[in-house]
Amino acid sequence: MEHSHFKTTFDITKITVMKQEKAMDIIIKIEEAAITAIAIYFLAAYNLGISIWVWILLFFSPDVSMLGYVVNSRVGAFTYNLFHHRAVALAVLTVGYLMHMDVLITCGLLLFAHASFDRMLGYGLKFPDDFKHTNLGWTRKATG
Repeated sequence: MEHSHFKTTFDITKITVMKQEKAMDIIIKIEEAAITAIAIYFLAAYNLGISIWVWILLFFSPDVSMLGYVVNSRVGAFTYNLFHHRAVALAVLTVGYLMHMDVLITCGLLLFAHASFDRMLGYGLKFPDDFKHTNLGWTRKATG
């Protein structure tokens, strides 16, 4: 009887851990949504007279970096990560700020907003072995 009690306790603990992990995922998604919203707010401040449709196109333009996967997964991971790494976005933003170049500030904010948006959706930086293998784990499509 003790053995079955231990198993029940273990299952409850496992469920509790799973609930905590799900709660943490939600908290992180909220954080990424907030970061995305703040970056978009600052983008609005640097509105270079561009229409909303062009902004939407520009927002998703970092995904062109996926074309590196046409070569192979190593090149694809490198190009994708280059355009989705927030440190790169912050570097572009900082250089733009220091050089008083609104275009670079805008590019940095776009990269930053897009990277946070992707992380909110569960897409992280890519490992070179497989497009679906990210620093956030395997994407949902990989586990089917």
